Amino acid sequence: MKKYLTLFITAAAGLMLSGCNKGHDIASSRSITVTASIGTMTKVAYDGDKSAFEAGDSLALFAWLGDKTAIPEELVVDNVVNTLGKDGLWQPKLQMLWDDMTSLHYFMAVSPAREVKSFTEDPYVLDSSAGKYQESDLLIAINDSGLKATDNPVSLTFEHAMAMLNVNLKFHNQWTEGNPPSQKEITEALIESVEATAKDHATIDYIQKAVTATGEWAQVSMNKVENASWTTLMIPQAEVRYIYITLNGNDQWLGGDGTYVFHSPEDIPLESGKVTTVNLTIGRDQITLDKDGIQITDWVSWGDALNGEVSKPQMLI
Repeated sequence: MKKYLTLFITAAAGLMLSGCNKGHDIASSRSITVTASIGTMTKVAYDGDKSAFEAGDSLALFAWLGDKTAIPEELVVDNVVNTLGKDGLWQPKLQMLWDDMTSLHYFMAVSPAREVKSFTEDPYVLDSSAGKYQESDLLIAINDSGLKATDNPVSLTFEHAMAMLNVNLKFHNQWTEGNPPSQKEITEALIESVEATAKDHATIDYIQKAVTATGEWAQVSMNKVENASWTTLMIPQAEVRYIYITLNGNDQWLGGDGTYVFHSPEDIPLESGKVTTVNLTIGRDQITLDKDGIQITDWVSWGDALNGEVSKPQMLI
């Protein structure tokens, strides 16, 4: 009798363990995990481009059922923050579960993780400072292929919502290290700041990956890479035509100081995921742009440039 009782308890324990494992397997199969990349483009960095996400980066994930072209109020996954670990895996702050095993699920993600107030008109304010470069590089991913629980993990390919603007400067020979008659070497004037006149507020439509500039015109400060090379993120927009370059600390006998303005005869193109490079020569002479002088390239390449010159104005525009 004692032997029979022992065998019975052992068998029962085995059945309970099997049942627990089965339940655990079901729960695991319903868990949503993600993989994320930035496609063929690169993630912005103030000290150079990066080709992939890094440990500590974050994304906010949304998932829904029904119409893939519109994100409803009721969500399967609602703004769950995932952080990339050193092991290369995205760890969710809360467990994410598929609604069921057969329904088609659609996904949207934004990185860095942020509070999303609207899926079609989410307010965004650009902070172009070097310290906020990573945070301001807004990345959006949509996976609307219709996934089931068996399609786990969810693949996300991110694209840049912002544009990038680079300004490279050259100088005429009034900026030299000696008296102009005896010194023919052209040296760089000391640049204090570079700014572009543009709108720094926008609304984001995540499904369409569309950015719409809003608000008033502002002076967007650019970040110094080198004395003659400056860069910034920009909200994609039209009608941007003015760039201001302020010189300070230069010999007044030579080129001196002051604020120079470049007024483009046409819009400087600023598009999501694109790089616009403007090459300028600072001097007293004026040269008009070639009609084909404005070109833009994908973020992965610095590409061709917009060539022109700036002159010292009598007054700021």
